[in-house]
Amino acid sequence: MENNEKKNIMYGSDVEMEHERAGQFVSSAMFSKHPFSTHISGRETPDFGEVFDLDQQVWIFRNQALVTVPRSHRVTPVSVTILPCKYPESLEQDKGIAIYLGIQNPDKCLFCKEVNGHPTLLLKEEKILDLYHHPEPMKPFLFYHTRTGGTSTFESVAFPGHYIASSKTGNPIFLTTKKGEYYNINFNLDIKS
Repeated sequence: MENNEKKNIMYGSDVEMEHERAGQFVSSAMFSKHPFSTHISGRETPDFGEVFDLDQQVWIFRNQALVTVPRSHRVTPVSVTILPCKYPESLEQDKGIAIYLGIQNPDKCLFCKEVNGHPTLLLKEEKILDLYHHPEPMKPFLFYHTRTGGTSTFESVAFPGHYIASSKTGNPIFLTTKKGEYYNINFNLDIKS
């Protein structure tokens, strides 16, 4: 299994750069002004959208990684997929809404793993619905989504205090602990569905 895992992992960062149960869907909580409100709906399908940072850089899939480039009509950002964790009661409370975060075409999910002693953001061939239906939370694939004002942050559940971040154009997104100091950890989440 370890060999298969290595084949399907794509590094999305440079380590030196730095609800209740099923049936409840937290779409409105992720995109409303209050990050802890919930919306109950019977659907178990992901929301789709785009992510861009405060410098108007969108996420694109390039060379097996998610990189940021300036937003323009000539650029097609990746379509992100989002589903809440079915079992949030087993996770730390009051940190935000635990979500799985993936991309479409190709179907991959973001996850966090220690590489060379550093928590690292990676992409793995995984279907977001498989993670959602797993009988327990898949912590490496989960992020605490918090919305403040009009922006969102994504903190790793597996590595508390490590946030998805962006920096210069053309660089991969990555994890950082430098919250708001050197890198951008605030993103706009534009949901299309």
